[in-house]
Amino acid sequence: METEPLRPADPVAVIDIGSNSGRVVVYRRDDAGMLRILSTTRAPLRLVSDVDTTHALGPEAVERAIEALRDFDAMARGAGARRVLAVATAAMRDASNGPDLIARVQRELGIAIEVIDGAREAFYGLRGGISGLPVDNGVFFDVGGGSMQVTRFRDRRLVRSWSFPLGSLRLSRAFLATDPPTRGEIQALRDHVREVLAAIGPELLGSGEALAGTGGTLRNLAKIDRRQRDYPISRVHGYALDRARLAEVLSMLAGRKAKRRDEVPGLSGERGDSVVGGGLAIDVLASQVGAPEIIVSGQGVREGLVQSLFEPEAPAVDTVREASLRSLTSRFAEWNPHTARERARVAAVLGNALGVRAEREVGSALARAARLLDIGRAVDFFERHAHAARIVLATEVFGFTHREIALTAAVIAAAGDEDETGRTLAPLVGKDDRA
Repeated sequence: METEPLRPADPVAVIDIGSNSGRVVVYRRDDAGMLRILSTTRAPLRLVSDVDTTHALGPEAVERAIEALRDFDAMARGAGARRVLAVATAAMRDASNGPDLIARVQRELGIAIEVIDGAREAFYGLRGGISGLPVDNGVFFDVGGGSMQVTRFRDRRLVRSWSFPLGSLRLSRAFLATDPPTRGEIQALRDHVREVLAAIGPELLGSGEALAGTGGTLRNLAKIDRRQRDYPISRVHGYALDRARLAEVLSMLAGRKAKRRDEVPGLSGERGDSVVGGGLAIDVLASQVGAPEIIVSGQGVREGLVQSLFEPEAPAVDTVREASLRSLTSRFAEWNPHTARERARVAAVLGNALGVRAEREVGSALARAARLLDIGRAVDFFERHAHAARIVLATEVFGFTHREIALTAAVIAAAGDEDETGRTLAPLVGKDDRA
């Protein structure tokens, strides 16, 4: 599958063998340069549990991994992948018999697994994680089942990275023995994480810098928080998880027995025994760098691995925004670039006359709304405004904050219905914006 040169539009599969779970995702790069998912599935592996106990993968863990990889390979081939990239992280790095499993997989399945070190994991995580976020400088982290990668970045490029054995499952197994955990256990975990993270030194965020992160634990915490609010955007990519709200979610989860955490809306069932440990580590990191909130990325190592095949560094935010809008509009046959440009021009003239352009945020949203309106025609002409607004809210639009996305949807909806108040888009759109 890897003998022919890879073309930009060729489907590529990434098999990610993590410490807690494994996943395969098949991507295709569209004409705008954005990644689209063709197929994906995941399987619980729990490799780090064996490694932390015996420093090796047990027979059952090995067979789980082999079976999952067999299924992953079949899915990749079925989705037409021209190349399969397989990477393994913390648990495989630490397992004494990891090389034996790698050799067996190569022999039986023909899959070449690359065990990436902490530095490469941090690089790929940053490359994929911030590519779709509107952030230029700050600290980025990736919490998996076995490890945490922390990266200082500037101008969307890696400056320095650290890898720590602070994964969600690893910490939960080591410190949270009681169900639910005691205050003493929670404090001991926090103290341990704080002591380990001291290695990064005084990395306080400066003005205009952000703390952003990725990983299943963070995404689940964001989903729980989002479900507790009347929040208008369903996806967590770009979600701003407030530190105070994170503390509330962690307190609620830690106060429940593991089996009852499955009842919490937004939490994946298999993370009930590990989410508290990982969440506490994230909270300690946020406190150490002085972050009031955490920007959540829905992307990470897998996307970074594919993106780096074509561009080693993350493109500028404006470049990502333009590519994302092009990618979105290209999916709708009814969308006409000439009409969109003319509508945007007229909207700008009217906006200037009405003083809207003076409000930079709203003016930018007006320009995007004028450009995107006709994607709603693909559903229904007469209800095109409402449909376009719903599509904007429901689709992955990269490079924009959730507020920018909500403002765009609000302008589109208001253009079609003068009685539209935008109340359904609270808390992202307020009274001042409605005027």
